Amino acid sequence: MTFDKEKILEYCNQVSKNTLMQTLNITYIDAGEDYLVATMPVNPSVHQPMGLLHGGASVALAESVGSAASMLYVNHEHSEVRGIEISANHLKSKRDGMVTATARIVHKGRSIHLWEIRIVDERDSLISLCKLTNMVLPRRKSEDK
Repeated sequence: MTFDKEKILEYCNQVSKNTLMQTLNITYIDAGEDYLVATMPVNPSVHQPMGLLHGGASVALAESVGSAASMLYVNHEHSEVRGIEISANHLKSKRDGMVTATARIVHKGRSIHLWEIRIVDERDSLISLCKLTNMVLPRRKSEDK
C-alpha cells in the first residue's frame, strides 16, 4: 500500500463533518507513515469559565487525532478503532491562538495501538501531553450494531 498524504488528510477532514471535530474546528493538516497532525483554534468556544483553553477540549483534540491516526493502520472494511483509555497532563494555559496536536505511534499491535499526542502552541511550547490507547476490533455488520 502506498502512502498518499493528501488523500489521508482529505479523508480525515471529510469524515469529521457534522461531528465534534467540526464543532471544535479541528482540521487535519499533516500526515506521515507514523504520525498525524491536527490543529484547533483557541477562542471562547473552547474556553473554561476563567477564559483559558478547557482541558476537555484539549483531550477531545488528542483523542480525535490519535483515533484517526489508528485508522491509518487498519483495513476499514474489516476493522474498527475504539479509544479505551486516555490520559492528559495539562502543562501550560492558553487563552487564544492555535494549538497543534501531533499523534505519534508508540506501539502498534494487532489489537492495541498506543499513541503519544503532544499539543503545542504557535511557539512550539508544550500545552498538553497525552497518551491514548486504542483497541482494534473486527467491524460488526450493520444488523449487529
